[in-house]
Amino acid sequence: MRKIVGFIGVLLLVVNGAFAQAVNQFDANGKRHGIWKKNFEGTQVLRYQGEFNHGKEVGEFKFYKNVNNKAVLTASKQFKADSDIALTTFYASNGKVVSKGQAIGKTRIGKWTYFHNNSDKIMTQEHYNSNGNLDGESMIYYENGQTAEHSHFKDGKLHGQALWYDESGALIKEYNYIEDKLHGKANFYGPKGELKLKGQYKNDRRDGIWTYYKNGVVEKEEDYTRRSKNPYKKQE
Repeated sequence: MRKIVGFIGVLLLVVNGAFAQAVNQFDANGKRHGIWKKNFEGTQVLRYQGEFNHGKEVGEFKFYKNVNNKAVLTASKQFKADSDIALTTFYASNGKVVSKGQAIGKTRIGKWTYFHNNSDKIMTQEHYNSNGNLDGESMIYYENGQTAEHSHFKDGKLHGQALWYDESGALIKEYNYIEDKLHGKANFYGPKGELKLKGQYKNDRRDGIWTYYKNGVVEKEEDYTRRSKNPYKKQE
């Protein structure tokens, strides 16, 4: 019986040693292959771990930060064998998900979702093109779930209609952008949805007649048609 127990013990040591030796290996072509683990330089604190298949990341990789000599998960990436796209998740130090989406390397692509601090409620949803630039619809939400901002991007620049709301869901202002510049109509509303101010922007500057309202009646008008070419302060 003692011989059997001793044999099993030796066998476990051999097996564990084989696994330990299998970490951080290269294939015949010098490409990383199998399980890889790396520590922060000069420490025993894990920096990342994951698996390679002849130089290609596969399965789940986990990345850590060094907090008081302790490895704290900061990001994870889930790879497929036939794609360089990774489902990526970032974490706060308490383990809460901060954001998630797809990426190729460090380049974000497709839909990304960001969450409010200390909450699992969505704060922002936006889209990135293949170059990692914001492209398409972007939504920002209050913690109560109401829409705060609804805008659009084109290759990293604001482009198209942009709407702002208060926490009750009432529209408070609307702009139009062309390649990151205010251009087109601009309307501003009071807390009950009443129009307070309207006008036009041209190349990021006020242009034409701007009309102020009070209780639904025109209060005053300002003409920016012939004013100086210096930029005017944007409405907040």
